[in-house]
Amino acid sequence: MVTHTRVHLQTLVLLICIVHPSRPVCVDVPSETDAVLGNSMKLTCIYCMKRDEIKAKTRVNWYFKPNEEEGFKSNKTHIYKYEINRTVELDGPFKGRLAWNGSQDLQEVSIRIINVTFNDSGVYECNVSREFEFDFYKPSAFIVKTIQLKVEAKATGSAAALYSEVMMYVLLVCLTFWLLVEMVYCYRKISQSDEETQDAAH
Repeated sequence: MVTHTRVHLQTLVLLICIVHPSRPVCVDVPSETDAVLGNSMKLTCIYCMKRDEIKAKTRVNWYFKPNEEEGFKSNKTHIYKYEINRTVELDGPFKGRLAWNGSQDLQEVSIRIINVTFNDSGVYECNVSREFEFDFYKPSAFIVKTIQLKVEAKATGSAAALYSEVMMYVLLVCLTFWLLVEMVYCYRKISQSDEETQDAAH
């Protein structure tokens, strides 16, 4: 069910892009938190920007902190970064198992874990900093998103998965409504243009 909803959502976003290609579309969807042993797992991190903020220098840093065991304190490890239009996979337990899964406009800065292990359970932190480029000043912004990942031997249902599915349905409805509004607006603009052309011809 979740997969079908995502397909519909992606198709709708594509239609919106076709109707209004100059307007970037961004939907802030929470990351899934349940991974299956041996499979790949996408850690979703989305930082939407306004239309006038697209020109920005973006830096992304991913950190991992394993679950703490009784009597032992775990440390946060820097595992991946994006900087100056290139990705860098850092040394550590994830070396060779991480892949960039972000978008071209860097509104999505997700990564994917390949061949998930039980040791991958823990807290992942996505740090995103942007330096915007306007005519007279260069403001900056910074956000942090955390993902509590749990690795299971087999796929199981969870409250987080249910919440994610509900959110995707809500977004699907909202985007459908927005698409209809855009189509009506475009139709009216085309009709108005045709009427003006006919009036000019007479």
